[in-house]
Amino acid sequence: MSNETLKPMMIENNMDDYGPMDGYRKRDIYNMSTIKGLASHYTEILKLIGEDPSREGLEKTPERVAKAMQFLTHGYDLDAEEILRSAMFKEDYKQMVIVKDIELYSMCEHHMIPFFGKAHVAYIPNGQIVGLSKIPRVVDAFARRLQVQERLTTQIKDAINNTLKPLGVAVVIEAQHMCMSMRGIQKQNSVTTTSDFTGAFLVDKTRAEFIHLIGSRLH
Repeated sequence: MSNETLKPMMIENNMDDYGPMDGYRKRDIYNMSTIKGLASHYTEILKLIGEDPSREGLEKTPERVAKAMQFLTHGYDLDAEEILRSAMFKEDYKQMVIVKDIELYSMCEHHMIPFFGKAHVAYIPNGQIVGLSKIPRVVDAFARRLQVQERLTTQIKDAINNTLKPLGVAVVIEAQHMCMSMRGIQKQNSVTTTSDFTGAFLVDKTRAEFIHLIGSRLH
């Protein structure tokens, strides 16, 4: 069997659901075998909730939802540590590096309903720094999976700690969970905060400086 045969069938989509994109070129890549399987299940779900998947407004909904689900969970195909290794540089800098207010969107693994918010990530280099854009990419790599906020916080910390071997890592996530707002307890304004620290950030003074800086409006 040739290598070409082993490759999953992929398709590029340069249009949205209604026509060509205005002002920019949209580029999504999907595994069509996965899309087909997901769409068939979503068709059955529509029937089970009492809808008619053949009516005009729903004809393409199973495929649309399948594509959305593949995008929302594409983090399973990403290696966070490899993302960091792709842009590591030697640098004799041993002060705090903070990337704060990183937007994140994820899905609760208990109800598969979104949660969203911001991540604040800091590390103290120990001979190696990383390209700043890689920190948000690491957040996305773990957020774009079925998650719980507690695990997401620790996974981000561990990836940075294992790869850069810094003097310390700090991660704080603040998020709103739609499973608390839309269903269940239905509390609209509740925010969940999680944190995880290693190394120098276990020292009260360093951790307090980090908490102060992520709360400051310096821009």
